[in-house]
Formats: sequence, structure tokens, C-alpha cells
Amino acid sequence: MHTLLLDDEDVDEYAVLADVIDAVEEAFGAFERGDTQMPVKSYIELPQYNGDFRSMPAYLDTGEWDAAGLKWVNVHPDNPAEYDLPTVLGTMIYSDPETAFPLAIMDGTTLTMKRTGAAAAVATDYLAVEDATSMGLVGAGVQSYTQLEAISEVRPIEEVVVADQDDERLEAFVDAYDDEFDVRGGSISEAGHCDVLSTVTPVREPIVGRDDVADHTHVNAIGADAKGKHELTDALLEAATIVIDDHDQCTHSGEINVPYHEGRLTDEDIYGEIGELVVGSLSGRTDDTGITVFDSTGLAIQDVAAAHVVYDRARENDDGYAFDLVGVGDA
Repeated sequence: MHTLLLDDEDVDEYAVLADVIDAVEEAFGAFERGDTQMPVKSYIELPQYNGDFRSMPAYLDTGEWDAAGLKWVNVHPDNPAEYDLPTVLGTMIYSDPETAFPLAIMDGTTLTMKRTGAAAAVATDYLAVEDATSMGLVGAGVQSYTQLEAISEVRPIEEVVVADQDDERLEAFVDAYDDEFDVRGGSISEAGHCDVLSTVTPVREPIVGRDDVADHTHVNAIGADAKGKHELTDALLEAATIVIDDHDQCTHSGEINVPYHEGRLTDEDIYGEIGELVVGSLSGRTDDTGITVFDSTGLAIQDVAAAHVVYDRARENDDGYAFDLVGVGDA
């Protein structure tokens, strides 16, 4: 019995977004039903290196399949400029829940981008208008790509407006999708007046206000992943129907963390968790729904669900590098 080593190209190939979206939706449902184990994300703070490590273990049982794994991931903002390395580097250990055998070790960076896009797609499917054809993006970094690719799986996106202060990054994004969409750069307000908006910036001072979005816009707030980060103004959050992925994580380090701890938002202002929409205990968008916001912090069950898809597809294609990690050979 061997462990599969799957690099970023393998993960990119086998994390087929349609399948990852389905798996992440199942994971949200399992979470709501209580069929998961997911300890709180733990942090190792490294201020001397302007970075941190995060440990994210999880187990889930969808009723049709179960899976377990651990993602070890970091955020080091100085990496690109100083070391020519990505800001985020992740490693995923995917294990057999029955025997604990390490089935695979795979790139967690690409996996994170895929599962984050998939989570936004699940929320968009429940909360955006059915005929959404336009999508805005605030931020043209690496996460913006999978946001567009995933959301276009659940809505017939035709027009894309991207707001970013970095002209080179903006041009690269437009060039990447010019053949697939009517894509252009624009202001935050132009992006926000699309049917769907994803914000993917690391800011700590809000940059998207109430007047920057249309009355029907669905917003995927992706950028806030640590205490103090905050992309949307309080006025926008107060005007919106807010759906979160997990109460503990969102109030600690999600989009709502700042106004929640300052008392401007309370539990009464949170409509519910995405899992409640998936299992049907809360309704998604109705004719009376206005602005919606999905506060996505990223859950370990999403990583495990995405890893399940990657591993199964790699095995089906007899791909990956198989090696004897724990010394059991062909046992």
C-alpha cells in the first residue's frame, strides 16, 4: 500500500471545479447535520517573519463517503518580494478514516484556491439572482481567477468587471479571460453593481460601501481571513442578509469580525450558516431578498472534501507519484 504524492499540477488537473463544488456543498450539509469533526483552526504567530502558520484538521461523513485530512498552511506577505515565493503555501495530508493510512500528500495551495472558489459558488447558487450574468471582482490576485471560474459554473456569467489598483495585475487578469468573457477593468462601484461580486483583498480598512453595490447584488466576502481584516463597510453589512460559513471562525477572523467585536453587529444580524441553506432549514434568495453577503473564512472540511475529489480522480487515472511513506510496502 502506497501514499500518493500529488503536486500543484496534479491538484489543478483533478480538482475539477464542478465536482469540487458538489463535494463542498455536501461538506456544508454534513457540517450542519453534525456529521463532521472540525477543531478550531489553530495559529502559530511569527511576527519576527511577518507571518503565521495555521493548522486545519477535519473529518466529514456525507452518508455516501467519508474522509479525513489535515491542511498545514501559512500566510507570509513578504514572500513574493523577498523570497520569490507565494504568500500562501499549503500542504494537505489526506488519510483513510478507517485505518489512518496516509492516502495522499498533496499541494494545498492550489487546493485552497479551488475549494475557496467552490465555497463562493455554493453560496452564489443559493443567494444570487437566478439570471445573474454579470460578475464583479475587487482584487485581481490569484484567488480572483478561481472565483470567476467557479461562479461561472453555477451562473451564466457573460460580463466581468475587475477593480484593482495594480495595472499590471489587472491587465494579466483581463488577458487571461478575454476570449471567454466580456471582461474589463473598472471602479469598485462598477464591479459592485454587477449581479455577483467577490472581494478578494487583504485590507483592514473597508473599501466597498453600501452605495458601491446594487440592491440585488450578492457579495462573496473572501479576503478577511484574520482578526482585523475588513473589506465591507458596516453600512453595507447592516443593509445585507448575512450568511456565514462558521460562527466561531467568522466572528474571530471573517468579514464580520471587526463590527461584531465592536458591537455594531450581533447574532441577530446574521441570517444563518451556509449549511442551513444546503439542508433546507433556511431558504436562499427569494423575491424579497435584497443585498446578500457570504462571509467565507474557509473551513477545513472544504479542504478535505476537495482532497477527496483530487485523490479519487488521481487514482482513477493511475496518476501521482506512489511511494512507501510508512514502510508497509505492498501490504
